[in-house]
Amino acid sequence: MEYAFTLKYQLADDDSDHERIVERLFEAGCDDATIGIGQPGRIALAFRREGADAWAAIYSALRDVKQAIPLARLVEAGPDFVGLTDVADAAGVTRQNMRKLMLAHASQFPLPVHEGNPSVWHLSDVLLWLMARGGYPINLALIDVAKSTKQVNLAKGARELEPGVNRQLTALVA
Repeated sequence: MEYAFTLKYQLADDDSDHERIVERLFEAGCDDATIGIGQPGRIALAFRREGADAWAAIYSALRDVKQAIPLARLVEAGPDFVGLTDVADAAGVTRQNMRKLMLAHASQFPLPVHEGNPSVWHLSDVLLWLMARGGYPINLALIDVAKSTKQVNLAKGARELEPGVNRQLTALVA
């Protein structure tokens, strides 16, 4: 099955030759990605990759990018972090409908990753919640991708924790 996802990276200072980076990505097997180099020092790859499941597709893309540009640092895998408008689009409803649903079920609605203006959620959390409620045309492949990109982003964040802090926090944040 084909899966669509995006990987965003921060490039090392030595990786400033964009043409060479694109060549290396192609040679490493990333010929199924649209490459964006709009922001200095960053690169985004929008993949449409075949895989047995979303995780297999995303994992192989991460591996191929690491082979091509080993000093690049992953910034974010997506789709994962979303606002209500993005969730509404994925669920086939209006933003206003999604907001009413969130407010009407405040105690059950998934907690945001960031609460503010705007609030941000993990896409998979909200889609799974909607799916459990029934009546929404949720794309199962999108849930699979969103669950996998969430895991990539959580692993990336956990890697930055100090071991002692990680042990102390694990018991408190559950």
